[in-house]
Formats: sequence, structure tokens, C-alpha cells
Amino acid sequence: MMALLKDADEKRKNEIIRKLIECNQYKKDGKHLFELSLPELEHEYFKVQSKGHPHTGYGSIRWKNF
Repeated sequence: MMALLKDADEKRKNEIIRKLIECNQYKKDGKHLFELSLPELEHEYFKVQSKGHPHTGYGSIRWKNF
């Protein structure tokens, strides 16, 4: 059971690393992406997505109550 979780984590890490590389992110604070933990990678990917996605952050579309 524990081996399955470790395999799933490694698969998720590799997927996020691939996506970060597609966004020209290769390092964080001088560390290579493969040196980061899964939560660190997920956080970096969230930051990259929120910068580029039009519906997040300050540049997002907001409904006003009339």
C-alpha cells in the first residue's frame, strides 16, 4: 500500500515538474525542481497558473452587486 502511494506521489511530482518546465520554470531559490517536495512543487505551479490565468488574482473578472 505504501509503495502505491509513493509511486503516485512520484508520478504527480513528475507531472508538475513537466508543466513547470513548459512554463519556463527550472529552479526555485537555486534548487532544481526535482529537489523540491510535492507540496513545494504544487505551490510553485499554483503561483505560475495564477499569474497567467485571467480569472484569478487582481486581474480577474468580478461581479458587482447592483
